[in-house]
Amino acid sequence: MIDILNVIAALLTIGFGLFGFVAPRYTASALDLAPTASTMGLSEMRASVGGLFVAAGAAAIWLDAPLAYAMIGFAFAGAAAGRVVSLVFDKPPVRKVLVFGGIEVALSAWFLWANL
Repeated sequence: MIDILNVIAALLTIGFGLFGFVAPRYTASALDLAPTASTMGLSEMRASVGGLFVAAGAAAIWLDAPLAYAMIGFAFAGAAAGRVVSLVFDKPPVRKVLVFGGIEVALSAWFLWANL
């Protein structure tokens, strides 16, 4: 059962990453990020919000090793920690932070609990 849930969680990771990878403008808008005179922001969305998570999820499925899935958990834990720091210092929209952060915490908890 853990194997099946790992694959489902990795597919969710890939799915979330695909938003940033193939639809960076939409993702930027959902995250309240505004474009500037440069398209570098779109490149960053495709790379760090998109491709990174697509590759991590795909690699974990391909490697099919507990530590590969756990590493995704650590990545989501880092993202969630960044949101906590942002709540303290940046005062972002709390509802959005709770939604996105909640997804990150849930996926992190699963990947770490099931694979360490």
